[in-house]
Amino acid sequence: MFKKLFPFFCFVLVSVPMFGQTPEQAYFEWTEMPFSKEELAERRTKLMKQLQDLGKKGIVVIPAKDGFSFGETFRQLDNFYYFTGLEIPNSILVLDISGASAKIFTPQRDLRFESTKRPNDFPGRPLLNDPAIANQAGISLAAISEFSVLMNAKAAEETTVFIDNGRPGEIRFASEDYMSSPTPVQILLNALQSKQKGLQFENMYTSLAKVRMIKSAAEIEIMRKSTAINVRGIKNAAKAIKAGIDERYLEGILEGDYKVNGAHRLAFGSIIKSGPNSLWPWRILATHYNRRNRNLENGELVVFDVGCEYKNYVSDVGRTFPVSGTFTEKQKEILTMEVGIADQIINFIKPGITFADIKGLTDQIIPQEAKKYMQVGLFFGHHLGLSTGDPNLSDALLQPGMVFTVEPWYYNHDQQISVFTEDVILVTKNGCEVLSKGLPRTPDALEKLMKK
Repeated sequence: MFKKLFPFFCFVLVSVPMFGQTPEQAYFEWTEMPFSKEELAERRTKLMKQLQDLGKKGIVVIPAKDGFSFGETFRQLDNFYYFTGLEIPNSILVLDISGASAKIFTPQRDLRFESTKRPNDFPGRPLLNDPAIANQAGISLAAISEFSVLMNAKAAEETTVFIDNGRPGEIRFASEDYMSSPTPVQILLNALQSKQKGLQFENMYTSLAKVRMIKSAAEIEIMRKSTAINVRGIKNAAKAIKAGIDERYLEGILEGDYKVNGAHRLAFGSIIKSGPNSLWPWRILATHYNRRNRNLENGELVVFDVGCEYKNYVSDVGRTFPVSGTFTEKQKEILTMEVGIADQIINFIKPGITFADIKGLTDQIIPQEAKKYMQVGLFFGHHLGLSTGDPNLSDALLQPGMVFTVEPWYYNHDQQISVFTEDVILVTKNGCEVLSKGLPRTPDALEKLMKK
């Protein structure tokens, strides 16, 4: 019997490699566009208009993320994603300020999908020659090798290259110090300066911030979802607070709830700090690997300053809870004062004012005895969007579509009490909307939440 089947077995074994190879995996077999190509084109047009109105001429250059996705999920650089909606790596977006052209210079293929040793597991992915990418993104593609040709021509013309340097002010190239962490933009700048002499460079941060500060209806809906996931996670974690458990246990409850409800990743490392830890800012607590994991004790407060990310957009919300489930009279007094300040700030927010106006309000409403414990900058918060530090201008008039946090904090080392309340605010036509309004804020309501 075996002799009769042997030729058949040989045929099957020989044939497997011929018929078992997986086909190439196209970009849109794995993902979809986050926004319409019309909205993406409008974003690019708005940026060009900002620069045109300033009388600028030249080109805008925006790099994509470099490298592979090893231990972490690939996350595109914010500006490239904002203007293209694409997660392709090792690419460069170039916009002509005159509006004459917009083009992505990209590799022929996605090297993350290539391996000669394991072709069945790495079947390949075309980028440059995939027409669906250009069609769905609404922008033309060119070979990355042509980028240097373009830059050589622009250098001969002494063209100005506009980049987002991450903050207002002078262009900052990559440091030559022994220890530094250059940004992808700085790496690109150094390469252009070295390879294409004659190019001029200018920071477009201000123009870019004016575009990105105003969120579209589509962006706002994603941010509503991101904030709702965050609110639900905090509610769930708050019910697990009790003496004897540690801070990292609460992080596990919170972050697990994030993922159960659709969050893709954290907006930043969760900050859950109790007792003495609650008195210190995050960058101090995070200086040691195991610092932020103390056991909670009755009589203490535990502060949540946490955020999740949904479809690349972040949320950032904060609350203060009593470990025992009940605030002491002093804790309640301070938290009530701090929440009251937040309420007045929120009620004050409307189109047409500035953060300086908000700062002027806080200077008036913070009790004199509390001021030294509530040191702040220009305002109590920061813009949100694709990051917790979305591009913004401190002197800009507030407009509908802006999203930022309101977070008056109180660190009193003298009395060993720290409280923190943070909400996500959307500026509307007539005032503002609290996107995190589903989460209790007052001492009584927070205690009630913990008992549910």
